[in-house]
Amino acid sequence: MARPARSSTLTPRLVVTPPHAEPTPSGWYLTSGPELPLVPLKADADCECLVVGGGWMGLHAARRYAELRPDASVILVDAGRIGDNASGRCMGFAIDLAHNPRKKDFVEDVRGNREELFVNLEGIAYLRSAVEELGVECDWDPQGKYHSAATAHGVAALLSLSRALDKLGQSYRWVEREEIRAITGSSHYVRALHHPGTILIHPAKYLKNATRALPKNVTVHENTPIVGVSYGEPHLFFTPNHLIRAEKVIICAAGYLTKFGFYDHSAIPVYTFASMTRPLTDAELAQVGERDAFGLIPADSFGTTVRKTRDNRLFFRNVYAYATDFETTMEDVAAARKHQQIAFDRRWPGLSSIGFEASWGGLLTLAQNGGMVWGELAPNVYGAAFCNGTGVARGTAFGKAVAELAVGKTSPVIEILKRRRRPNRAFPRPITALGVRLVTGWRFMRAGAEV
Repeated sequence: MARPARSSTLTPRLVVTPPHAEPTPSGWYLTSGPELPLVPLKADADCECLVVGGGWMGLHAARRYAELRPDASVILVDAGRIGDNASGRCMGFAIDLAHNPRKKDFVEDVRGNREELFVNLEGIAYLRSAVEELGVECDWDPQGKYHSAATAHGVAALLSLSRALDKLGQSYRWVEREEIRAITGSSHYVRALHHPGTILIHPAKYLKNATRALPKNVTVHENTPIVGVSYGEPHLFFTPNHLIRAEKVIICAAGYLTKFGFYDHSAIPVYTFASMTRPLTDAELAQVGERDAFGLIPADSFGTTVRKTRDNRLFFRNVYAYATDFETTMEDVAAARKHQQIAFDRRWPGLSSIGFEASWGGLLTLAQNGGMVWGELAPNVYGAAFCNGTGVARGTAFGKAVAELAVGKTSPVIEILKRRRRPNRAFPRPITALGVRLVTGWRFMRAGAEV
């Protein structure tokens, strides 16, 4: 087969819009240690497999493909810095069983929840193998999560969740007011449900250190957006200055996968926001309970998620906003920060005057029908995207499985994912944007003191 000409003589058949730059770095990235060494793409390159996106899906797709094909050349590109991408901006819960008690069929959907649990456990096992076998440091903490309620409305949501867990045969225990106060130091919460199985991690640390631990046949290029594509034999992927020729490609670019010619107009891009304190002093630590670290999931999903980390910081996440063109602004971050300050005031009023050291947003891609992208999209083109939440464990499993599919393997996880519904076309953007704003605004208001 004749080798295509160099990039200077070619134009892509499809122009790809690269991700917008984030207005602020995430607190996780700021506390994640030394940056990865930047390895620029200095010339056109050839590989057996190109992986686009260095988040939970892409990183683990690259790792697994390289493990299964140790003699193959694998290139992993990310448009920004790994660890400060959307994956590194989450709250660091590797969740085994997704919690969605507001869904009408959550309790009844036993098969769906069991399959979800199976897939997520596969993801957690692959994360654990990186920690235990490859030495990936990420503040790994298998303490589980506390679903915490501050109101009668929140307690009702916990009761709904407990019924689902009962039906699935899942173990959990109730945590009453005095115990949750001892754990957190906060009088805000009235009841909690502890569900084991979730792992708390530092997401940016994991992503950066797992990148360092990738097999030697993987080459990583950060700050390398894809700006054009010509699918064929080989596939041609254009960066701003060079061309990558690949026999196979795995696209793990979250909602931006729609820019690569697949599932057009199906992504509903939503941003959620977080803030982080400076490290607390010894006197301040006395106000936040007896645990070195904890993770609190709000009983109402539009409430406030809270982490206390091993480096003695508090993290708060709340507020959802529709992200026009997948972009958020400094004004959006500043507006959300005010709500996070309110959440801080409610939980630790004697401490909240210290404010925040950093605030940021992170992209979450939804589909109108809850569908997910996974599998072969075109000949030798594979994709994984649209986690619809719980992206750490789920995204890891998706990435591992799609790489196995790309080399011709099968597995129980692959068979489950083949049956998942795919994203449908969303309503026109003005309608979707208005709908998201109305629903999220109403849900946020309804959450009340759970925020």
